Amino acid sequence: MDDKSPRVGIVMGSDNDWSKIKAVAQALQEFGVPFEARVMSAHRTPHIVSQYAADAQDRGLEVIIAAAGGAAHLAGVVAAHTTLPVIGLPVPTPDLGGLDSLLSTVQMPGDVPVASMAVGMGGPRNAGLFAVQILATADEVLRAKLTNFKQKLVKKITEKNEQFQVALKKG
Repeated sequence: MDDKSPRVGIVMGSDNDWSKIKAVAQALQEFGVPFEARVMSAHRTPHIVSQYAADAQDRGLEVIIAAAGGAAHLAGVVAAHTTLPVIGLPVPTPDLGGLDSLLSTVQMPGDVPVASMAVGMGGPRNAGLFAVQILATADEVLRAKLTNFKQKLVKKITEKNEQFQVALKKG
């Protein structure tokens, strides 16, 4: 596997989901993690989903992020066909605000684990960062990048607190 081969697969139930989840890709890019993205449906193309998941490890993938809205069974179907870690990303929906997606993603039966992220807000970015954390368990370069990232977060929040304290004193 070369340095450009995808290590993370991003699958989504609809191409309309990309605008809601592209922060996944941005987080992976920030850490230099190559990925691939595909559109497939647990309900409309189940054979494609099962084949993708079954072949993923042989193609060099190490983590799969599955994003879907509504009856969000994509992550579960992927997890049923692979031994790779699967991260479920519930996509917000107009009718129920993503609660339907969240419940479909998080309520997995025993023996089919799926790590579930938040609906909207930080969910997509956290899915990407969690994939990086999984990869970093066996990758010193990524582990160093994550350490640096965490240190920058501490500095950023510390500076924001200092600015807030000054503003607070001014009233």
